[in-house]
Amino acid sequence: MTSPGQRGPVVVDTDVYSAELVPGSLLADRYAPLLVGRWVYISFQTATELRFGAQLRGWGSTRMQRLETRIAAAETVYPGPDLVELCARFRVELHRAGHPLAQKVHDADRWVAATALRLGVPLVTNDGIYEGVPGLVLETLRES
Repeated sequence: MTSPGQRGPVVVDTDVYSAELVPGSLLADRYAPLLVGRWVYISFQTATELRFGAQLRGWGSTRMQRLETRIAAAETVYPGPDLVELCARFRVELHRAGHPLAQKVHDADRWVAATALRLGVPLVTNDGIYEGVPGLVLETLRES
């Protein structure tokens, strides 16, 4: 969890970042204090997941514009050679440690975590898959 003095940049996981798109979202309300006034990064993977979900559900132009505005509110981090190499090494480390984040089903989550590691900033998430990941600093309000 974060203390009031920690106001540096963060990577925000898809679950928390997308919550603002849901009217009346309790998750968005809960995490707002962690995000207000902070520089926010999202992984290219988060932008991909958000667009995929919207297109799959056939969102109209008004909702799609709202989505694009939401995506543009953060700085999207794209995979370059350094992030790709880090993500590969990261998966090996997770695999050797027996952490479930190494599993193929968590490819998207691993990109998000690798983004936070590459930038050296905390990851804001409500997803328990990131618990116990060596070197990853989490800011979460998740109830265990």
